[in-house]
Amino acid sequence: MSSTAADVSAVLRVTPVFSSLSAADRGSIAESGVIRSYPQGAVIFEQEAPADTFYTVTSGLVKVYRLLPTGKQLTLQIFGPGAPIGALAAYDGRPFPATAGALAPTTCLLIPRAVFFRLLEEHPSLVRGLLHGLTGRVVELLNRVTDLSSRRIEPRFARLFLKLADEMGRPERGGMFVPIMLSRQELADMTGTRIETCIRIMSRWGKQGLLRTEKDGFVLLDRARVEEAAID
Repeated sequence: MSSTAADVSAVLRVTPVFSSLSAADRGSIAESGVIRSYPQGAVIFEQEAPADTFYTVTSGLVKVYRLLPTGKQLTLQIFGPGAPIGALAAYDGRPFPATAGALAPTTCLLIPRAVFFRLLEEHPSLVRGLLHGLTGRVVELLNRVTDLSSRRIEPRFARLFLKLADEMGRPERGGMFVPIMLSRQELADMTGTRIETCIRIMSRWGKQGLLRTEKDGFVLLDRARVEEAAID
């Protein structure tokens, strides 16, 4: 997808990492960035590839996963619009530690690493925006590590679905609809448990009216009870 500086500038205004920039700073970035489209299922970047570009999701959904020696995919996280992906690797100059793929038709803002560092030197407000975005990512990772250290599995599921509902949900279908279809294996990966345990919890929640699985996502039916289940 080709993009003009005006297209990029419009995206920057609504993207958290860049939204606090001055119009002049956004204009400088817009001249160097490009918006790229990815169809559902496309790979955005691959594990171990050189991290020579900063990516920010501007629309759609992105799954970040690691490829294990067995060939299995281990799902690490799901990101929606506004999220930087692979930013820590790009900042540090290390290869990407995981693969990013489009879960839905997705667009990303791409800025070459060398250009991004030059912009950081020239525009201090961008440094603040980047630090804010990266700090949020580190806090999220620490929270996830803490979450996975919990002995009880069900609170992990509850917190995952509450997070997805807060970030991507919309009120419809008798509850909060999350338009993302995750397999039971992906849910098990993201909560650090076995697929058999995931199947049991999801089945019980369905019967109890907490959550409904649909062909194109999930419906959080009873948020209050899911919040109760999130208490460890």
